[in-house]
Amino acid sequence: METFITIATFNYIHEIEILKHRLDQEGLQYYFENEIMSSIAPMYSTALGGIKLKIHPNDFETVKAILQEMKYNNNLKIV
Repeated sequence: METFITIATFNYIHEIEILKHRLDQEGLQYYFENEIMSSIAPMYSTALGGIKLKIHPNDFETVKAILQEMKYNNNLKIV
């Protein structure tokens, strides 16, 4: 995991839940740095630099496309 790179940073734990499922569907290797600490003490997220999505460099383009898809084609609405 030393070669994994940060591709995105999130502030809150709820922001990564759907993304996890999408990355799992594609069978990608990833992990979220600071995820556990942010779930225990949400206000620490900012102090830790956020929840960082770490991926293998070979998956960069695929993950980038997924992040763009989720950003622009998000059909989820808060009611």
